[in-house]
Amino acid sequence: MKMTEKQQRFADAYIELGNATQAAIEAGYSEKTARVIGQENLLKPAIKNYIEAAMNKIKSDRVMSATEAVELLTSIARGELIETVVAGEYTVDKPPDAKTRMAAAKEILKRYPASDRMLNAQIRKLEADADMAEAKAKVFDGEVENITLNITQFKEEEDG
Repeated sequence: MKMTEKQQRFADAYIELGNATQAAIEAGYSEKTARVIGQENLLKPAIKNYIEAAMNKIKSDRVMSATEAVELLTSIARGELIETVVAGEYTVDKPPDAKTRMAAAKEILKRYPASDRMLNAQIRKLEADADMAEAKAKVFDGEVENITLNITQFKEEEDG
C-alpha cells in the first residue's frame, strides 16, 4: 500500500525529529489529534517500512565500508592524505610520516595473500618509499624548527 503525501511528510519529519506527535504536526495534522495520529501512523506497514528503510540507509551511510577503508589506507600509504601539524602557534600541512605510511601499507597487505613474488617486490618498494619519506620528513621537521626559531628570534628582536 502506498503512502499519501501527508503520510510521506509525516514519515520524513519523524525520521528527522524522532517524535511522532511533532512529526504529525509538521506534516499538517491537527494539533489536537497529532499524538494519536502520530502513533497510528507508526503502526501502518507502509510508513513503518519506509521509516525503517530510511533509518537503515542513514546507519549504513555512517559506517565505513571495507572498500572505503582500503581506499583510505591506500591514500595514507601513498602519502596523498595531508594532515595538519601544530608547531607552537603555527600550523603546517604535511603528508603522513613513514611509520604511518608503513602501517597503512601493512593493513592493506593483511587483506591480500602474501605468497606472491610480485607482492613481495611491492612490499620492498613500499619499505624503500617509507624510508625515503622518513628521511624527507626529518629534513622537513628540521626546516619547520628553523622557521619557528627564526620567527621567534625576529619577534624578540622586534620587541627588544
